[in-house]
Amino acid sequence: MSTWVEPEVWYAQLPAFHAAAAGLITATGTDHVLLVKPTYRDDWSLPGGYVEAGEFPHEACARELHEELGLTVKPNSLLVVDWAPPEGKRTRAIISLTFDCGEIPADAALTLAADELDDWAFLPPREAAARLPANVAPRISAALRARTSSETAYLAGGRLT
Repeated sequence: MSTWVEPEVWYAQLPAFHAAAAGLITATGTDHVLLVKPTYRDDWSLPGGYVEAGEFPHEACARELHEELGLTVKPNSLLVVDWAPPEGKRTRAIISLTFDCGEIPADAALTLAADELDDWAFLPPREAAARLPANVAPRISAALRARTSSETAYLAGGRLT
């Protein structure tokens, strides 16, 4: 026999997690990936950020690219879903979604949000992956493959499943 639970009680019992959205942007006609260097950490990252309450992930991606780089893009297909369990000071799991945000010229005039970013660069895939944390690096090759195959890649803690 099941016991009815009020929806607000039911949802309050469910685990909560963080969500982030990033964009894969490549230099026109190449596989060189756009990375950004945040001011608040040592590693580089794909441009993007956390999804805010009431915001769809693709909207968060577009918002973050506009805030960080002055780019107006419409995120296309979802390339990578990466689920990571809680780790270190992050006490909740995180789901990271990487969207295809197309190509831009390698010499595009990007406007960095000075309070968030120190630098940006288009890098060959291996060099881009080398600048990312080890658990994030696999998103580069997974995203590039997904863009070509039109099949979303699922990673579990940075590993293909």
